[in-house]
Amino acid sequence: MTLTSTRPARGRPTGGGADSRPVRLAPLDILGLGLLGIRTRKVRAALSALGISIGIATLIVVTGIPASSQKALLSELSAMGTNMLQAVPARQDPPVLLPPESVAMADRIGPVTVASAVANTHAEVFRNDRVGAADYAGLTVLAGKADLLRAINGKVASGRFLSVDTEKFPTAVLGSAAASSLGIPKITAGQPAPQIYINRRWFTVIGTLEKTPLSPDIDRSVLVGWDAARSLLRFDGHPTVIYLKARESEIEAVRDVLPATIYPELPGLVQISRPSDALAAKRATESTFSALFLGLAGVALLVGGIGVANTMVISVLERRREIGLRRALGANRGQIRGQFLTESVVLSGLGGLAGTVLGALATVAYAAHQGWEPVIPLGSVTAGLGGAILIGMLAGVYPSLRAARLTPTEALATA
Repeated sequence: MTLTSTRPARGRPTGGGADSRPVRLAPLDILGLGLLGIRTRKVRAALSALGISIGIATLIVVTGIPASSQKALLSELSAMGTNMLQAVPARQDPPVLLPPESVAMADRIGPVTVASAVANTHAEVFRNDRVGAADYAGLTVLAGKADLLRAINGKVASGRFLSVDTEKFPTAVLGSAAASSLGIPKITAGQPAPQIYINRRWFTVIGTLEKTPLSPDIDRSVLVGWDAARSLLRFDGHPTVIYLKARESEIEAVRDVLPATIYPELPGLVQISRPSDALAAKRATESTFSALFLGLAGVALLVGGIGVANTMVISVLERRREIGLRRALGANRGQIRGQFLTESVVLSGLGGLAGTVLGALATVAYAAHQGWEPVIPLGSVTAGLGGAILIGMLAGVYPSLRAARLTPTEALATA
């Protein structure tokens, strides 16, 4: 006769028959168990998800709205000339003259994107040939390059600017103050172009400019073509002011090499404007906003994580009977842990997805109201979704461990 041991196998429950080992659950089965609590307690799940969604929406809003505001501010600062420099000859007697080829030499510097210039022709301008010079004593006649507006962020108010086609002819463009002084506020299409009198020659006015806050001297100037100034006004070709733009990140390096580039023989006699204070303000703004983003995002995620952890602890307390019944039917501690951890992650993931959508919509709406271009940082969206899942895992660890430690008799007795 063969004897069979009746001792139960280690790790097997004692009340489930000869083959009562717990069934290994597939990932989809664990997901189904995790969704069970959400499906059966929809209101509580919705409120719990609302908590995490508010946290993630806060993350998106507190990064998206400042990012949109920052972009608008940086655009305004860039318009103030953060990438612009001016080069002028030092004031001394006899006067210093920049070489005629200095503009082309400056344009050859690698980071420079545009280089242009103006030159004082020392000519006198009149509204017509019947008025005296005293009436227009504050106006300056400047020879200008065709690409000047690009270099000074200038804009045409009416008509058109000097071009390659017109710079050889007696044409002129008026700065905003000069146009007002000469009584020519705008150029009207289809009507005869007004004329002004410069050094006993008539020049046709083809355009007027808007105010140029970055180059106020242009406002009180009459601009004529570079070649026309040389042939008609006895201009010697030496530029008075060189304007240039360069890549913002290289603006200091360009400033260092500019004097020796445009005047190799006497670089010490060239004065270069320092980079605009707006550049320092722009860089300080970028670092300040970055620190603000990190701080606000951390607070939002912390609040959301605490809410999910609290919800899951309460869920364990409320569902002791369910836990005890499942343990009595053969579920082991690992399955109980997996169930509650999955529920926590799914709950946080749903809240994170909803919060990301809500935050993005709120950011777009606010930016549109302020007239900004909406900016939703990709890092914030990724952090919102990934952070929600991570928060769900961390918040579900303690409740899942607490649920798994409950024995069947303890869970059923205290339910």
